[in-house]
Amino acid sequence: MVRIQNKSTGLFSMRAAFAALSVSTVLLSSVSGYAQDKPAAVAPQTPPVIAGKLAPLGQSVAGPASVADMAEGLLDAVVNISTSQTVKDENGEEKAEPAPEVPDGSPFQEFFDDFFSEENQKDGGSAARKMQSLGSGFVIDAKKGLVVTNNHVIADADEIEVNFTDGKKLKAELLGTDTKTDIALLKVDPTKHKLTDVSFGDSEKSRIGDWVMAIGNPFGLGGTVTLGIISARNRDIQAGPYDNFIQTDAAINRGNSGGPLFDMHGKVIGINTAIISPTGGSIGIGFAIPSELAVSVIQQLEEFGETRRGWLGVRIQPVTDDVAESFGMKEAKGALVAGLIANSGVENKELMAGDVILKFDGKDVENARELPRVVAESPVGKEVSVLVLRKGKEQTVTIKLGRLEDYENKDKTADAKDGAKAKEAAAVTVLGMTLGKLDDAQRKQYEISEDVEGVLISAVEAKSTAEEKRVKAGDVIVEFAQETVKAPADIQKKIEKLRQQGRKNALLMLAAPSGELRFVTLRID
Repeated sequence: MVRIQNKSTGLFSMRAAFAALSVSTVLLSSVSGYAQDKPAAVAPQTPPVIAGKLAPLGQSVAGPASVADMAEGLLDAVVNISTSQTVKDENGEEKAEPAPEVPDGSPFQEFFDDFFSEENQKDGGSAARKMQSLGSGFVIDAKKGLVVTNNHVIADADEIEVNFTDGKKLKAELLGTDTKTDIALLKVDPTKHKLTDVSFGDSEKSRIGDWVMAIGNPFGLGGTVTLGIISARNRDIQAGPYDNFIQTDAAINRGNSGGPLFDMHGKVIGINTAIISPTGGSIGIGFAIPSELAVSVIQQLEEFGETRRGWLGVRIQPVTDDVAESFGMKEAKGALVAGLIANSGVENKELMAGDVILKFDGKDVENARELPRVVAESPVGKEVSVLVLRKGKEQTVTIKLGRLEDYENKDKTADAKDGAKAKEAAAVTVLGMTLGKLDDAQRKQYEISEDVEGVLISAVEAKSTAEEKRVKAGDVIVEFAQETVKAPADIQKKIEKLRQQGRKNALLMLAAPSGELRFVTLRID
């Protein structure tokens, strides 16, 4: 973090004036530090390039047109999201601010003893500590007061506040969240402030090399505009089961999460959500949720307060070259059915283990990664035709889809019955890391900030992938596969689920002891 300090002295004005007068001298100074009287040498002029050819000297080449007018019309629709969360102890009780340590005999000792006494805390004398976070969002419906942001921006928040560019602040109601796509929908009272909204565009029409503009609140500085291009499409960064990110080099930093990615028509084609960076700052590799995926999720959150995804009730894995060859396929494509999931609530008996799904509801399935997303976007209860390759022959079967969330709720209930003992495991070793519970003793040992919560990494295996990614003891796993984790057993279960889904990598959000966040991916196979 760069800190700018302003240290005034009595000679400030004179020195500033002198510095201003001698800028040209400094710029022309030689290495030895003495001023040059003669003009500096001018580098030979390089001809600009036009359509791959060198343009004549003196002919200027225009860069991209200014986006100032477009940015001016969009800034008011982009908001800052601030949240607060009450810190609780292991028993779910509010954790009060600890009393400061003062030397014996200090004149303030009696005051602190009084103020931080147990009785006074019960009477509200010492409020529980609050954690705060900042992110971005944007208004999609001014009449209804609907605001979109990332789920991880508002996760576990007790209070959510939307801050507008003119300084106005409004309390927000959480309408719904979706952890799988990292989207959250908020609502503010539109009668209390004049809102400006933006609309979604078609991310499917975007092309690699198209100009895009990101607006957000990096590092809490306020509304900030950055410009770049689409670097890639359909990126899978192992953040969730429906990864289909737009990659951009438009600067996205901490605090930009939840902000919009605009095309050059001022339409939102993405929601900025993640970066890959060793430092936590932008290095030109940012990711946005495409509008084609986000729109349907947002519509469901508005209508139902939750998602309602189609569910096929099968385990799948990729069709490798070896598998394709063994099945007599000309190319490796489709999704291989590894088995049917018991008690899935789906009428899928027409499918068999070993089937290769080539088309789903008329849509080609190029690989195993595409199938879950296509199925999830289908209506619950719909009867769909599925083209499969079975024993060397293509045939069509009909499946009636179930609802993914119904199955997941059953799964959560079963997990809850496993007991709390597994969750309280002292330490486990996974992916080259030894994980343990983050308690007060560990905080003190590694000097971990009080606002950092998650699973502690107490050791990293030498020459492991984790060590190569600069993961070290004292780091804390805040999120694993884009879901908050509290205990080592949480991570073990998520790894197992990722393996069942055929995932090869997991995305981790790590916090350094100081609280600095960064993302890393680790192989899980």
